[in-house]
Amino acid sequence: MMNKLVPGDGRIHIESSLMRESLVNRAVAARTDSEQELAILPHVKMVSIGGQSIFDRGKDAVLPVIDEIAALRAQKSHAMVLCVGGGTRTRHTVSIAVDLGLPLGGIAQLVGAMEEANAVFANALLAKTGSIVMQREHFWELPLYLEAGMMPICISIPPYHFWEPPTESPLPAHGSDFGAFEHAEVLGMEHIIFVKDEDGLYDKDPKKHADARFIARTTLDALRAMQLPEMILDHTLFDAWRDARHVKKVQIVNGLKPGLLTRALAGEDVGTVITKSVAKDGTKGARQ
Repeated sequence: MMNKLVPGDGRIHIESSLMRESLVNRAVAARTDSEQELAILPHVKMVSIGGQSIFDRGKDAVLPVIDEIAALRAQKSHAMVLCVGGGTRTRHTVSIAVDLGLPLGGIAQLVGAMEEANAVFANALLAKTGSIVMQREHFWELPLYLEAGMMPICISIPPYHFWEPPTESPLPAHGSDFGAFEHAEVLGMEHIIFVKDEDGLYDKDPKKHADARFIARTTLDALRAMQLPEMILDHTLFDAWRDARHVKKVQIVNGLKPGLLTRALAGEDVGTVITKSVAKDGTKGARQ
């Protein structure tokens, strides 16, 4: 069936609900909201390995996590995508870039390059299990890797490059945790597991405060209401999750304790589990 062509304002439009409209118009955006958005990889889990919390600790921390992932690969029990952070090298790079007066977009570009090294390290250790480093320019190939039985390893920093949104400070607002979340949401994944060096989320940094309270279970709305000044995950992750459609559960496990990642992938509520709030009638909670 041929699409109907609509003249009348000096232009020829293809008839649709978006003709003559601006895609950044709030009213237009509201009309396009849909609960039927296609989820590309809902059965795949995102596993994010911390750069500073795991990689920077060296082989004593990295190898047990790698061995656990290799064992899971041998069992072929879980489809997963790995994301890796850059760690302290990223902070050193940002410090130098700020001293040199580089613009925000340039700093964001450099940060992504630091994470690529850890992706190569992880792939060298996991290659015999069928892993592959996914260059961000080849993002659309990720489902093909999974279909071929391979495990993609991605860098976590979002691909904003020189187009990193402006901030009040010279530092990029979007870090590794947000980038892993972005990957998962775009691909329709429902579950993200962050592998860190703490048991999970606390009301304040347990490395600095002996009286820090552990938070085992919470919801997105409850967590945002706490307004915690410092968290083990990026604040921007939770800001984005408020308007996201696919990710249902964010989980934090201690990678220094073998077996917790395996249990989390199996669906156990180990570590900290944060869920998207759901109203009593079954609909998504109101956006704040």
